[in-house]
Amino acid sequence: MERFEKVYSQGVMNVTEIWVDRETGVNYLYHAAGNSGGMTPLLGPDGKPVVTPLCEL
Repeated sequence: MERFEKVYSQGVMNVTEIWVDRETGVNYLYHAAGNSGGMTPLLGPDGKPVVTPLCEL
């Protein structure tokens, strides 16, 4: 089983995706435009990482 699961994807040239770590439940935001991109933890309004309960994966 892969550690990360893609749960959301949008775009072709400008791609935005949300990935969930299956071990911790932490959500990550990935964005790519052209030949560059980056990934960062997805933060909620309280400034803390968004965590998906592991039973929902």
